[in-house]
Amino acid sequence: MKLAEYAEQFRTAELRRTDDGVLTVRLHYREGPLTWTALAHREFPRLLDAVGSDAANRVVVLTGTGDAFIRTPENYGAVYRSGTVQPSDWERGIGEATRMLHGLADLSVPIVAAVNGPVTGHSELVLLCDLVVCTTDTYFEDRAHLAGGLVPGDGMQVLWPMVLGPVRARHFLLAGQRIPAAEALALGVVGEVVPRERLLDRATELALGLAAADPLVLRHTRRLLYRPVRRALHDELVPGLGIEAYVALSRSPQFGSDDQTPLGRTTQGDQHGR
Repeated sequence: MKLAEYAEQFRTAELRRTDDGVLTVRLHYREGPLTWTALAHREFPRLLDAVGSDAANRVVVLTGTGDAFIRTPENYGAVYRSGTVQPSDWERGIGEATRMLHGLADLSVPIVAAVNGPVTGHSELVLLCDLVVCTTDTYFEDRAHLAGGLVPGDGMQVLWPMVLGPVRARHFLLAGQRIPAAEALALGVVGEVVPRERLLDRATELALGLAAADPLVLRHTRRLLYRPVRRALHDELVPGLGIEAYVALSRSPQFGSDDQTPLGRTTQGDQHGR
């Protein structure tokens, strides 16, 4: 597949590639910071499929738009408890989430994350990048799960303990901890912290260095480094997503307890969902 065949297919990502094979993927929601919705969840696995099928892509730079990398909607968890998200939505979403995380881990080219600000949801996407550079005002916080009444079963329970260790990861997920950029660097969540005006330049510099390496060596180095990640995702991702879905549906007024107040449906095509 060629870039011209898929570059315009995604409403939540803008794609540009240099002659050196560095593909920059800029995530956005209506040209602002990416707010995670069912649309983004649906498109991201297809984006990975397209990127991986194009041999001209040597390295990916993944970044966001504006002052945040990924934002979590304020009513994110409430939508799951409202009865709006049906069992069929969860079934589709579990398939999308599985393709998304396995797709990142299986991608044959390295990914440089240029984290342009706070990450308050789906931070597991950053943890599946190879080199991570962030701005000084970046922080990591999980607003999507415990704070929203959801079980963190979508890969958060796999990847954060691998990065932070089990005790610190439990503290992060259960206490709603915010990890600012300097601490994220010290803990090994990110590799570099730079001023905002240097972010894309530094990420591109790192990407160009990778693009100059022998592609066979680079491809197999990435595969080797991700072996423990792939094993962990294979064992724990689908069970975690299943538990997350079960608990969310059990709290829905339509399928479980009747003490929740339905909030109504969100805009068609943009409703939050796995």
